[in-house]
Amino acid sequence: MRLSAYESARIYKQKIKAYHDWKLQKKNFQPGQHALLFNSRLGIFPRKLKSKWSGPFVIKDVKPDGVVELIDLTSSEPERSWIVNGQCLKVYNGGHLKRLTNVIYVQDP
Repeated sequence: MRLSAYESARIYKQKIKAYHDWKLQKKNFQPGQHALLFNSRLGIFPRKLKSKWSGPFVIKDVKPDGVVELIDLTSSEPERSWIVNGQCLKVYNGGHLKRLTNVIYVQDP
């Protein structure tokens, strides 16, 4: 019985890994292209209504395993760059990003 349990767990892990790999999107980035970075570390309350995408950033280098090196051109530091996972990026086609801020005044009834 114990051996069959190990076998079922192994088969289950293989199926889940195949499903997970199937869901990953193939993204082809080129150096010099603009991209937006997904911010997954947002707190629940302080930035609740703000966009989870930050950027745009310029892609400096693309590694074969999906790792991408980004450059932030808007920072005051000369050529600030860092390395991120390619799954956290999406292509930025241009245009101005709108940051909507609404102020709602609540009055006592």
